[in-house]
Parts: sequence; structure tokens; C-alpha cells
Amino acid sequence: MSAPLLEIDDLRVHFSTDEGVVRAVDGVSLEIAEGEMLGIVGESGSGKSVASLTVLGLTRAANAEITGQISFEGQDLTAMDDEGLRRIRGNGIAMIFQDPLSALHPFYRVGNQLVEAIQVHRDVGDADARARAVELLELVGIPDPGRRMGEYPHELSGGMRQRVMIAMALTNDPRLLIADEPTTALDVTTQAQILRLIERLRRELGMAVIMITHDLGVIAEVADRVMVMYAGEAVEAGTLEQIFYDPQHPYTWGLLGSLTRVDQPRLARLAQIAGQPPSLINPPGGCHFRDRCPHEFAKCTEHPDLERRGGDAGHRDRCWLAPDRKREARVIASTGAIGLEAAKEPAS
Repeated sequence: MSAPLLEIDDLRVHFSTDEGVVRAVDGVSLEIAEGEMLGIVGESGSGKSVASLTVLGLTRAANAEITGQISFEGQDLTAMDDEGLRRIRGNGIAMIFQDPLSALHPFYRVGNQLVEAIQVHRDVGDADARARAVELLELVGIPDPGRRMGEYPHELSGGMRQRVMIAMALTNDPRLLIADEPTTALDVTTQAQILRLIERLRRELGMAVIMITHDLGVIAEVADRVMVMYAGEAVEAGTLEQIFYDPQHPYTWGLLGSLTRVDQPRLARLAQIAGQPPSLINPPGGCHFRDRCPHEFAKCTEHPDLERRGGDAGHRDRCWLAPDRKREARVIASTGAIGLEAAKEPAS
């Protein structure tokens, strides 16, 4: 079996602030193989984006403490200096940032920004760089790419701007593409187009993709494997089928319960997870989800490891509930009870 393209081992990213130490990422481990798509899902503030930015060295700061190991094609990125990371960014690993209107410079034409991204990494003249930029815009499905080269970001629609960001990420044929909320604020039709585009490019170019989102519906469309994050930790990880058809963690049940289902009776209201995510400065001891979980019991004051707890091989979670208790609780969660002031009951 070949080595993973990217391997993260016990990554911790802590930021010192006036109010205390923010544990933005607190012990995350993952790996992704060449050509695979990994979905990372969770609420805002769960650590998804910070983990991905750390892979590219974009969280390095005076108040940041970063420990653990990030290995890309056998190279330890955490031990690499800034110049070494600059050679990796765009070439080996590229990223689509959350808000294309903010990520693109408002004062420069789209074509100039693409040309600059190409020439930073390749020793090519202006004419060749512009030809490559037009080729990339055409690749991502932008009509009349030659004319679009001369337009400013504000002249493009949200979907067009997102396609430009994808084209910019592909300028130097990266081995790994990190897509951070690539469909946020887009209408559902444009979302579907962007997802199909990323999936097509993954197949055609052989890239690995990390898809970061809060939307499990997006993950269901494209991912091979899924990691669910909560309060800086991975609380469940497995294949797409395992996460959707045999979820093991109450937080995952809550996320799935909040989706609109056409194959089930319509509820009076969509389910929601009660309470608020915990403070990353002072998270609860033991299971971080226990303050919001209707199935909390005495064991939950101890911190669970991410490990196999009765599911199929490769399916890991951080819940102390016994497997038979989980099966019973999932039935309750599927009715929306997890978000509707459900009474806490002891586990058998």
C-alpha cells in the first residue's frame, strides 16, 4: 500500500490571547491518499479552517503554538522554514479560500491576478502566462474567458468568482487541493455546478481534495471519507457510508437530524442541536459535547479517545455510549429529539 499523500499526526494549534489560550485545534490526526476526497464537517469554530490553514503555514504567528507533525509527500511541513513552505504553496498544495470576493484583490483585473499567480511559480513570459490563464478559465467553465480576463472581481457573479478562485488554485497543477467552504453564499444551482466542477477536476487531474464545510449535504455529494470536528477535535471519522448510514457520535446524529429529508414525514420544525458550542479557552472536561448531549452519563466526565467502538473497521468515534445504546439513541435522534429539549437519560 502506498504512503499517504498528506498525513497529520496529533496537530495542536493554540493561540495566546488576553483572555487565555484558545485551543483552536486540539489533537487532530488524519491522512489522505492521492486522488481521494476527504470531507471535514462541523459547526463554525470547530477548527476546520485553522487546521487547513496550518497545513500551508498560514497560522504561524508570535502568539501561535503549533505542535504535532504534518507530512506531505514525506516532507515535514511543521519543520520547514517560510521559504520552503512558499515553494509548496501553489505547487504541491493549493487552497480555495472561503470568500472569493475578499480573497481576490478588488483593484486588479482577474487576468492580472491569474498571471501573477502563474509567474510566481513558473519562469514564463507575459504572453505564455496569459495564455495559461485563459486556458484555466476555460477549464473551470467560464464562458468567453478572454473577455473575463479584463474584468474586475466585482463585475463577476458569485459563482464566476468562485470559478476564478478554483482556476487560480490550479495554476501549477497541485497534488492536493484544499477547498474551504467553496459553496457558501451561493444559490443551490451554482453550488451543484461548483461541486460537479471540483469532482470533475479531481478525476481528470488526479488531485486529492480536502472539502471543508458545515453542510453535510455537500459532503454527501462528493466525499469518499468524512471527518466530523467539534470544539477543535475530530469526534468521528469513517467512510461516507459509515457516517451517513451508521453514525456513532451524538453530535453527528444532530448534524444529520438537521437536514431536510424527502424520504421521511415532514416535521413541524427542523431539528437543532440544543445549546452553543463550548469556549475553546475553557472547554468542558471529559467529552467536549457532553453539555449539549441528551445522552450524557457519568463516564462522560472522562475524555474519550478517537477509536473504534463497535462500528465497522476504520470507523472511529469519541462517544462512551455502548454500541447497543447507540443504536437505540439514533432512533430517537432521527426524530429530531436531540434538538428539542430532550431529557438527559443514563446509558445502560
